[in-house]
Amino acid sequence: MTAYNVVRFKVKPGQEQKFIELHKSLPDLDGMKDGALIKTGERAYCFVGKWDDYESIVEARPQMVGILDGFRAMLEDLGGGLGLTDPVSGPAIVKYPSHKH
Repeated sequence: MTAYNVVRFKVKPGQEQKFIELHKSLPDLDGMKDGALIKTGERAYCFVGKWDDYESIVEARPQMVGILDGFRAMLEDLGGGLGLTDPVSGPAIVKYPSHKH
């Protein structure tokens, strides 16, 4: 079953272009179908990844942490005890438009 991972980031002032450029050259991850980096506000971004299944996300976590380590210094604390990232992931339970296959 298709699964997704979503990670929120806030980038430090002056680091946005470098952050974006790094995301343009991310390596392919086994099981990841596609993904996008979305600008959600002032220096705020969200990465959304679409995966073959949830197990693919679990298996790729060490590699994803390694990728994060490459730009961790560019990130600002999100506040509220979240730290530098706000990651969530799980299997898709409804697909849209839901009336198609």
